[in-house]
Amino acid sequence: MNPKTNAQAAIRAARCAEIKRRLFLTSALALFAIAIVPAHAQDHDSDEDTDEPVFDLGQGITPPKLIHQVSPKPDSGAQGFRISGVVLIGLTVSSHGLPVNVHVVRSVDKDIDQSAVDAVREWRFEPARKDDKPVAVRLTVEIRFHDV
Repeated sequence: MNPKTNAQAAIRAARCAEIKRRLFLTSALALFAIAIVPAHAQDHDSDEDTDEPVFDLGQGITPPKLIHQVSPKPDSGAQGFRISGVVLIGLTVSSHGLPVNVHVVRSVDKDIDQSAVDAVREWRFEPARKDDKPVAVRLTVEIRFHDV
């Protein structure tokens, strides 16, 4: 091989290594995907942790907007999540944009579930609106964990 070919091969190998490193970091950081789905309940009720009426998403209600998201963290000694699956988290977003009554609806593993609950408790929302006024709404959040 000539020096030019060696240099090109080295550049390709370095690019390939950098792409692999970025993919690994991306997959390590993007451990989950989120989907907000309406919770199943009555049209209007009051949740145990709030003193305000709680609505289900539907016609006439603008859904809350996630403005601050915290990712679930693995145990302090772990290198990452070693399990794949979907945790469903139920919560109420208060009229102040705070998550309340955060609980597991569908479990994957107790440590993974707790990590998801702890993260969701730190989230902040722009509140849902009904008749242009902030209201509390019930949601179910889907968090996908991927093996890393």
